[in-house]
Amino acid sequence: MSPRVLPTVLTAALIGGILAATPASATESHQRPVRLLGEQIVPNSLQFQGTTVGGLSSIDYDPRTGGYALICDDRSAINPARFYTATFPVSAHGVGPVTLTGTKPLLRPDGTPYPPLTQNDPAKPQNEQTIDPEELRVDPWTGDYYWSQEGERTATTLIDPSIREARRDGKYVRDLPIPANEKMTPTTGPRQNLVLEGITFAGFGALIASDVEGPLLQDGPESTRTTGGVSRITLQGRYGPVLAQYAYPQEPIFASPVPDGAFATTGVSSMLAVDQADPTKFLMMERSFVTGVGNKVRVYEIDTKGATNVLNVKSLAEAKNVKPVKKRFLFDAADLGLSTVDNLEGMTWGPKLPNGERSLILVSDNNFSATQVTQFVALAVPSERL
Repeated sequence: MSPRVLPTVLTAALIGGILAATPASATESHQRPVRLLGEQIVPNSLQFQGTTVGGLSSIDYDPRTGGYALICDDRSAINPARFYTATFPVSAHGVGPVTLTGTKPLLRPDGTPYPPLTQNDPAKPQNEQTIDPEELRVDPWTGDYYWSQEGERTATTLIDPSIREARRDGKYVRDLPIPANEKMTPTTGPRQNLVLEGITFAGFGALIASDVEGPLLQDGPESTRTTGGVSRITLQGRYGPVLAQYAYPQEPIFASPVPDGAFATTGVSSMLAVDQADPTKFLMMERSFVTGVGNKVRVYEIDTKGATNVLNVKSLAEAKNVKPVKKRFLFDAADLGLSTVDNLEGMTWGPKLPNGERSLILVSDNNFSATQVTQFVALAVPSERL
């Protein structure tokens, strides 16, 4: 049966102390589906203002310009770590071409660009060390940028993830505090490259929500073909105080790799407040890749109301009677009629459409690979679906 008519809801199944999200058979035939307005592909290796365009890991609508801000996850290996601005016309009749309008490097407190990993100096403060940029949001109060990065975990290097504020010209402002359980230690904290992929403003800009892409080391294993992992969502005030964390049940990996034992992964690549007035409802993008099969990208709506605050829970794997967020399936990118489902990593609300639908804009990270694409996608989301 098509996933368009199979929403995901919570059942009362208790697995390892976490109430798990499982599919239930309930049709929504009265609801209009999420539909494709159009897509645009940016040429690979496009040169713009002395940089190579690619690795676009997030997108956010900027009401001050009517355009979009995008972060690049280049770790200063090709060009200095940076963000772009662009325009992308969206209407009920389709979408226009993507026009880049600017780019700036993200800067350290001393005003210099971040170094590549190979030139990192571990003796410097953490906010001057190499970064792995992932998501950028426009501050609805000031127009500044808040952005996340994943840090580093190797046998010899531990760099904490972070959420940072920057001016619109890329100048460093400050680091926000992160929960102690999200800091890198030899035995606890985030896994390598499964860290702060998504951030979003909520509560009219008074709050910042963030997600960890995969389970923390202390929270249990990653998703497998048969079992979904459990990651954390953090809610904090815009000036820093960490207020709460919630358990987020991820889906199992959607297919087995070919050949057996090859690389397969899944995780949350972006999160977005459903409505700035509601600090409890978010969209969560789960992005998966399976060798020999390809990508799968699904978006869910979640609600934190009634979920257990797990901020002080040391291990979700060992916790008892933890109630996770409520989770409901919204759409699968495979059902949209796209030319390809690539490595979609970012999403933002775009302009409202005349019939009351909301436009949702997605962007893919091509990993600077000749076999992948930088893809901009515009969708129409009916109001009754949220």
